[in-house]
Amino acid sequence: MEVIVVGGFLGSGKTTTIINMGKYLAEKGKRVAIIVNEIGEVGIDGDVIKRFGFDTKEITSGCICCSLKVGLRVTVTYLINEYKPDILMIEPTGIAFPNIIKKEIELMNLDEQVKIAPLVTLIDGSRFKHLMKEVKEFAMRQIIDAEILGINKIDLIEPIRIPILEASVQQLNPKARVVLLSGKDTGESFKNFMQLVLPDLEKLSKKATKAETTKAEITEEAGPSKAELSAPQETESSIEASKVGSYSAEFAVENGNLSTEAAKELTTELMNTVKAKVLQLNPEFIGHIKLFLDNGSETVKQSITAYYEKSQEDVIKSQEGATPTLKILSAVSNVDKEAVKATVKSSVHEVFERKQIKVNEIEPEYNHEHEHNHEHEHNHEHEHHEKHKHGDQGHMHKVSNIKSKD
Repeated sequence: MEVIVVGGFLGSGKTTTIINMGKYLAEKGKRVAIIVNEIGEVGIDGDVIKRFGFDTKEITSGCICCSLKVGLRVTVTYLINEYKPDILMIEPTGIAFPNIIKKEIELMNLDEQVKIAPLVTLIDGSRFKHLMKEVKEFAMRQIIDAEILGINKIDLIEPIRIPILEASVQQLNPKARVVLLSGKDTGESFKNFMQLVLPDLEKLSKKATKAETTKAEITEEAGPSKAELSAPQETESSIEASKVGSYSAEFAVENGNLSTEAAKELTTELMNTVKAKVLQLNPEFIGHIKLFLDNGSETVKQSITAYYEKSQEDVIKSQEGATPTLKILSAVSNVDKEAVKATVKSSVHEVFERKQIKVNEIEPEYNHEHEHNHEHEHNHEHEHHEKHKHGDQGHMHKVSNIKSKD
């Protein structure tokens, strides 16, 4: 089995790239598992992947470098033992340090047949100068750690600028292989990218003709022990280092009866309202504001990754049995989390009240109240790991009693 970690800052195109990778691998007859780590308690990117024909295991808690040591280990082990994929892909949140995830996989002492692919970090080429202005120190950490740097969204860049951008990125990390990518192009350049990531792909055994994953519900979380912290960068919170304020929420839409066109109008108005308020907080923000409005048959997706962008809109077929819901995430550079939370909540209620549609926020299935402390005791972590390993597999696990700090 090969393990691939695909990282990159918020809005760099990780989900689209993983969908393309999954489709490519499925066509090769490979069995694929995907783990999605998202900001906050509400899974959003996992929904997108599912609607393209993949199932995912979502881990929604925030800082993967300090709070998901047990959760990641348990989930990976379960997938290997029960699902036996040819390839396991992990998509970290955009405000995680992907290299720490790769190191954690290496420390798991998995079967000798498990290989870890070169660490992939995506860069949104269309926002590169803004990335270097708004979150330079954090983005540089992600870039320097990468083994393959994918300059993504090149379809949005003037061709004359691409060689300059390539040279700039290569200079930041001379050891990495730099490749050009676009979510709209899965042709020769994408195949070359896949060859870089998985040079021995054809040697993997063919176990399936469809990419899929187990649906095991495993969400155990705890902080790492002191023994696991092998480098200084692992002792800090990636959330704090990113200086990104974020909030995600899910709302039940009670009396919408929305057509797809009405849903488009509503999401456009909501996105414009959120963006206007975010601009007051940071006129030059980058990050990711995205929302999904599901009317029961189709889902309208809106997405913005920078202050100067107009919202990108997509319509995706809903999952069978879907009920009307709204999911929204705002992750904004250099803005306090509470300010972002207030912006999201007030925008949702203002817009839906104007439309005379009732919405009620849905509480997450579990509470996540840890304080991120790397002073977490090893024996306490081991106790939770063993309890989960022997008694809680396949179930959502409430973690409000776990206290750990960054």
